[in-house]
Amino acid sequence: MQNGKKSDTRIWTNALKKSLKCVFPVSCVLGLVFAVFGGLAYGQQNYPNKPITLVVPFPPGGVADIVARPVAEALSRDLGQPVLVENRAGAGGGIGMGYVARAKADGYTLLLSLSSVTVIPEADLIVGRNPMFALADLRPIARFTADPTVLVVRADAPWKNLKEFLDDAKKRPRAINYGTSGNYGTMHVPMVMLEMGSGASFTHVPFTGAGPALVSLLSGQIEAVASGPATVLQNIKAGKLRALAQWGNSRLELLPEVHTLAEEGINVQYAQWSGLFIPSGVPEPIAQRIRASAKAVAADPRVRENIASAGSPLQFLDTPEFERYVQSDAKKMAELVKHMGKLD
Repeated sequence: MQNGKKSDTRIWTNALKKSLKCVFPVSCVLGLVFAVFGGLAYGQQNYPNKPITLVVPFPPGGVADIVARPVAEALSRDLGQPVLVENRAGAGGGIGMGYVARAKADGYTLLLSLSSVTVIPEADLIVGRNPMFALADLRPIARFTADPTVLVVRADAPWKNLKEFLDDAKKRPRAINYGTSGNYGTMHVPMVMLEMGSGASFTHVPFTGAGPALVSLLSGQIEAVASGPATVLQNIKAGKLRALAQWGNSRLELLPEVHTLAEEGINVQYAQWSGLFIPSGVPEPIAQRIRASAKAVAADPRVRENIASAGSPLQFLDTPEFERYVQSDAKKMAELVKHMGKLD
């Protein structure tokens, strides 16, 4: 009986082979291969031929969103297809970043991220969870801004300057609370650096983004925020917020009266930069097309004016320079995250 089954199996196998030879002769298989690769080449040469999604991994109202809007509009003009901004907030930006890292590598899903993109993978390891993405999964294309964070409190707050703020924090450890876009994010890291440099201590209150944190500051639920100038400038000018200091190496053109931390005797600097990324597997012809478009965006007077007026003058880096910049920043941030350790 078993021999009969083996014999039947051989008969069906041979029949299948003959059938495949008839249905898929060599010429047909080669034709299929050439059609597939020809289609891929055609798709690359004709990129883009449908709308593109630009993911912002934070809610509306923050630095990334403020930069993304004019950038998306200019990309649309240059690429000839709509570039739609999609906010995917959560986990300090990690959810949106991970989404793009896992997206189909065809050039139709882009990421406008802040510098927390270099922090989150290391932070995931520190807290013992599966990384939401690896930095190697994302390819840097262009940096658009690189601004020092600005420490702000409400205009009716009791602290008129940084010294009063820090003196109070030292007298009342952890009594002053500040809001951020999430653990290890671009609003959290500079405040930890301030604690390390000054000896003061505060209480961290994480939100899903700079926008919600700013709303909570203005409504009195928290007492301070450290964010990019674009997020807080208008409220400073309107007299709703008071800037106490900033993390740059020189005075800001739009906030010339605000001292640097170095001027206050605290040797701490931090830049909250924004940049364009793509999934690392995007074919080189498409990556180069996106790179060329990003360069055109950076040279667009309307983009430069819109971003500068919001408080973040454009500081463009092309792909090779931006790749080196990201690698250097990632190394520094990894050391800082290890110092911060696991957070609750």
